[in-house]
Amino acid sequence: MLPSLVVDTTVLPPPERFDFWYALVAQEAAPAHITSARLDNFVAYAQAIDLGRIRLTSLRYPSLHATRPAGLVRRAEADIYQLALPLTGLSTLVQDRTETTLVAASHFTLLDTARPYIARHRADGPGLAATITVQIPRAALPLAPDRLRHLLATPLPARLGVGGLLTHHLRSIAAHPEQYEAAQAEVLGTVTLDLLAATLAQHLDIEDTLSPEARHTALRARVVDFIDRHLDSAELSPRSVAAAHHISLRSLHRLFEGEATTAAELIRAKRLERCRRDLSNPLHLRQPVHVIAARWGFADKAHFSRLFRARYGRSPQAYRMAIAHRER
Repeated sequence: MLPSLVVDTTVLPPPERFDFWYALVAQEAAPAHITSARLDNFVAYAQAIDLGRIRLTSLRYPSLHATRPAGLVRRAEADIYQLALPLTGLSTLVQDRTETTLVAASHFTLLDTARPYIARHRADGPGLAATITVQIPRAALPLAPDRLRHLLATPLPARLGVGGLLTHHLRSIAAHPEQYEAAQAEVLGTVTLDLLAATLAQHLDIEDTLSPEARHTALRARVVDFIDRHLDSAELSPRSVAAAHHISLRSLHRLFEGEATTAAELIRAKRLERCRRDLSNPLHLRQPVHVIAARWGFADKAHFSRLFRARYGRSPQAYRMAIAHRER
């Protein structure tokens, strides 16, 4: 599993919970003054995951107000950017006279912890607010600080373009860190940095200044996202993927060099997985196997059956029956 630290205030008596949270979470990288209406019973959770040079933290907490004034900045001397992605509730962030309110999961923003800021987080009703943050050393981002200053506390789309791919990447890690091995932490951190750099460069219109590695990562992420969104298209193929991204077929193949799969194998594997999911779904129980196969691009039933058996160890029909029997 990825190296991580878990904080759960409910293991302590209610009067001790806020101080515990404040010491371990709120003061870790960018100390701030924090107030909340729930200080007498501060129920909050955090999981901080180390990804090489960066740290991803998944947080849940009551409504709160955080202020990082100049005095704290001078004492802490933090040299870190912080990406903030609210998943529930509303977050209002203020830095350098720029103020933005982020609606849950629609936008994220970047803060510079070497500068004062204000953050207000409001939970939905009596529940907890949920946020993903990423702490990034300034030197790890290959973009000039004077340029990035124009983006501080501004809303960046979390559902479109490379920003959407970055959001999906972060949410996948935060939701299921157990799916990754500790040895993958550095790679996941590098992918995060490349996607973030590509997102910020796109908004600054300076994508040509990115390293070849960052451009490669961003393009590959866009290709995989395109494949995911067009798996049900009969026209989907390596050639159509290359054409949609205005690159040659050879360039597409180069994107997957050194990977365990080619573009064609990735398309096939993802289509088989969609078929497997539909075959195990009770809502599709009355749909013939060949209809499900055709929906995901397998027109030849016999060919589909061979591919499915090779990947999952049994025929599509046998797999469906085994799942149905297990759920009775």
